[in-house]
Amino acid sequence: MSEITPEIVAAHGLSEDEYQRVLVAQGREPNLLELGIFSVMWSEHCSYKSSRIHLKKLPTEAPWVICGPGENAGVIDIGDGQAAIFKMESHNHPSYIEPYQGAATGVGGILRDVFTMGARPVANLNALRFGRPDHPRMKHLVQGVVAGIGGYGNCVGVPTVGGETNFHRAYDGNILVNAMTVGVAEQDKIFYSAATGLGNSIVYVGSKTGRDGIHGATMASADFDEHSDEKRPTVQVGDPFTEKLLIEACLELMATDAIVAIQDMGAAGLTSSSVEMASKGGAGIRLDMNKVPCRETAMTPYEMMLSESQERMLIVLAPGKEAMAEAIFRKWELDFAVIGEVTDTGHMVLEFDGEVVCDIPLGPLADDAPLYDRPHIAPAKPAPLAHVPESTDLAADLLKLIACPDLASRRWIYEQYDSQVGADTLQKSGGDAAVVRIHGTTKALAMSTDCSPRYCFADPYEGGKQAVAETWRNICAVGAKPLAITNCLNFANPQRPEIMGQIVGCLAGMGDACRALDYPIVSGNVSLYNESKATGGGSAILPTPAIGGVGLMLDYTKMATIAFKLAGDVIWLIGGQGSHLGQSLWLRELHGREEGPPPSVDLAAELSNGERVRQLIDDGTVNAVHDISDGGLLVALTEMALAGGKGFTLGIDLDAGSAFGEDQSRYLVTAPLGVNVDGAQRIGSVGGSSVLGIDLARLREANEAFFRDWMEG
Repeated sequence: MSEITPEIVAAHGLSEDEYQRVLVAQGREPNLLELGIFSVMWSEHCSYKSSRIHLKKLPTEAPWVICGPGENAGVIDIGDGQAAIFKMESHNHPSYIEPYQGAATGVGGILRDVFTMGARPVANLNALRFGRPDHPRMKHLVQGVVAGIGGYGNCVGVPTVGGETNFHRAYDGNILVNAMTVGVAEQDKIFYSAATGLGNSIVYVGSKTGRDGIHGATMASADFDEHSDEKRPTVQVGDPFTEKLLIEACLELMATDAIVAIQDMGAAGLTSSSVEMASKGGAGIRLDMNKVPCRETAMTPYEMMLSESQERMLIVLAPGKEAMAEAIFRKWELDFAVIGEVTDTGHMVLEFDGEVVCDIPLGPLADDAPLYDRPHIAPAKPAPLAHVPESTDLAADLLKLIACPDLASRRWIYEQYDSQVGADTLQKSGGDAAVVRIHGTTKALAMSTDCSPRYCFADPYEGGKQAVAETWRNICAVGAKPLAITNCLNFANPQRPEIMGQIVGCLAGMGDACRALDYPIVSGNVSLYNESKATGGGSAILPTPAIGGVGLMLDYTKMATIAFKLAGDVIWLIGGQGSHLGQSLWLRELHGREEGPPPSVDLAAELSNGERVRQLIDDGTVNAVHDISDGGLLVALTEMALAGGKGFTLGIDLDAGSAFGEDQSRYLVTAPLGVNVDGAQRIGSVGGSSVLGIDLARLREANEAFFRDWMEG
């Protein structure tokens, strides 16, 4: 009787057609271990089988790009022989099931992606999406995720400096936890993952392998149902103190000439790391499973290969370097084991108890994995707003808007994160972009995570453009030159043509924005099947292509912040007064309507306005800068007032559209009285202690109340 039944194939997430491909690739029926390896390597999470065909259309090159997509993280030139290395990843499904460990191991995994390439991590960011605050599970999920991010990042000693958090009912049954890490490396000490050198030792380092996380990659490639809580064993458990030791041990070994290739064990653990190393190097690989360090008894090769236990790396060493490498890892109290060697067979061969238990050709596992051009339907363009309401009281509307969950102060969140460890953080959460000094230099990196999912749902193409442009704007607003982005593409089930239409549209918009702004994509992650049957009837998330942008500032002493500086300073508007209320927070929060088209992004205006703002900052003409985004002009002004503790008066008339319209490519700047800002509109001045007659203390209380009252209630 066959060991592999149709039920076992289905349980491994493979379709009937995919199983037929396995039979052709193997030339025989696979055993259970081989089937498990095919299942994780062909999962959406590892193979990108529904998105690869569209990802290839994205711009990934520029003179300053050292390494684009395909490695553990992207690498850009930041001058003086240095490089910035960064990436964003998702840990959505694990964080919904077990929020603390799901979020914590998401941080741990993205840290490993960055230091694997030779960089010392200097900053963590995140992008979080939650459901309705009154949903019975949501408070628990928010508390757990925030504690997990803080718990891991704080212990490992990397500052968490920025991020974004939004709420919408579409995330009730499937929250999103996207983590980003930025690191700095010397350009002559960047490490890659291609295994080469016949006979070179393959070494396992870090923590021991346990049974946690088995089938994590497969779980991340399926939607949720009412039995999702039973998947707790597929959530990994992290140890940030071990990760800190692993960072130091790897960086110490990287200072030598011992490493041929290095890869972290992330999704699909030992399977994906070994397959990727061997396939990228055009080599083969042989592993002795009896030599894998295990922390549980009687573990099978199946469990060892599919475990996603944390804080583990795979290294190919140069000949004769084993003893030196082992001494380093033993000093840092980490496991070290030679578990195999590089071969020239083009196969993955696993041995256990003296027998070959797996023999798979590497081509079908990696480069020749399934690739689908799934049917897609472009969503209908939303109709223009009918019956645009007017505001009868701008001040009352502002007070309500500044208190809503999407605009409320995130202080409760970011005060749980150590943002100052390393002593190089110059600007953290609360401004437009986080800024971290490059240690020992006058340079700094600016970074931001952004996306407006409601725009992407209404018009995927415009929403994709806007997500990229918003990070560009945030980075320009502190005075840095935007250089490149990473992304985390969160969507629902790609087998539904309307969802695939969202994916195709968002990617097209992202690509056009990146080309227009000379702002290439150097790394990223795709997370699909983000929907839940548990909430009743196929609840899909909003399309959420989260963007992480990185820029460079040559002289951090010129950095701009959003806070109003001096009474009497003149407020100038760059980019024109607004009027666009479609998909605005004002329309949703004040009138309960999620309607109309999102604001369009004029990419030429985006480019010229951003360059202009950077020049004004560099010249020292302006002393405060803030981009206008969610909530429009009046909310942006109020955020500047709250940050600086100073009110303002306006010299222009406002209606709902000009006060709360979310038109793009716009900035607010302030300059001392008597300093003219060419081409900008003078709209008011800094001074007093109120906004539209509302005392700043009352506005601050409204802004701070949501998280405080929710968490204390």
